[in-house]
Amino acid sequence: VEQTLGPTRSHLPSSRRVVPDQHLVAATMPSYKLTYFDIRGLVETSRWLFKIAKVDFEEVRFSLAFGTPGDFSTIIRPEFDAAKAAGELDAALGKVPVLEVDGVKIGQSKAIERYLAREFGFMGASPVEAAQIEMLCEHVIDFKQAYQKVRGITDAEEKEKKMKEWFDETLPAHVAAAEKSLPASSGPWLVGGKVSLADLVWYSFLAAPKGFFDNAEGAKAAFQGCPRIKAAMAAVDGIPELQEWFKARPDHWMF
Repeated sequence: VEQTLGPTRSHLPSSRRVVPDQHLVAATMPSYKLTYFDIRGLVETSRWLFKIAKVDFEEVRFSLAFGTPGDFSTIIRPEFDAAKAAGELDAALGKVPVLEVDGVKIGQSKAIERYLAREFGFMGASPVEAAQIEMLCEHVIDFKQAYQKVRGITDAEEKEKKMKEWFDETLPAHVAAAEKSLPASSGPWLVGGKVSLADLVWYSFLAAPKGFFDNAEGAKAAFQGCPRIKAAMAAVDGIPELQEWFKARPDHWMF
């Protein structure tokens, strides 16, 4: 997933980081630069991965404003436009986000998330666990796409009816189905014995402050009958580095 926002609209270890010598780790750690807009948007999960892994990164945040509030046809984004015109975003098809790793550019938000998760040890302890983590992330993509169809209903009365149905029935059913798909685990994490990208993606979807749904209470109610997902959401919510980031991130971010 990439974004233009224009008119067209601790919990380690990693297999790569088993040497306890922190000086050696610092000397061999790649340099990271993340470029996006000055919003949460598509890179918030990637920011979480950096924060939880305690890995430093440079961040470039393009300014974003509206001529008419909420009207994407009036969006103002001068730094983005200049970077695109200069070819700086070509690796991402003229969009953002872009992650640079030692100067090599990677586009697509989900590719960036999964790259960072692998590098930092958040993709499970085996190829099978990695596949299960990706499966759970794909479930969320499917559910988001289904929700966007409800959001796109133009008739106000019909939309209100379908929104109520979504939070009362559809979303709880989706979450219950996902609960049944979980691999065996002693918990509290969705896959394996430590936090993974799947936990973070599901937390962003259902439980994070200023998360995916405007109806945050409806989203939280949807997983109350799913003990494993509920436990994972509580475990992620208890990660100190994540809570520190929530306190530190800018209050002005629109979305």
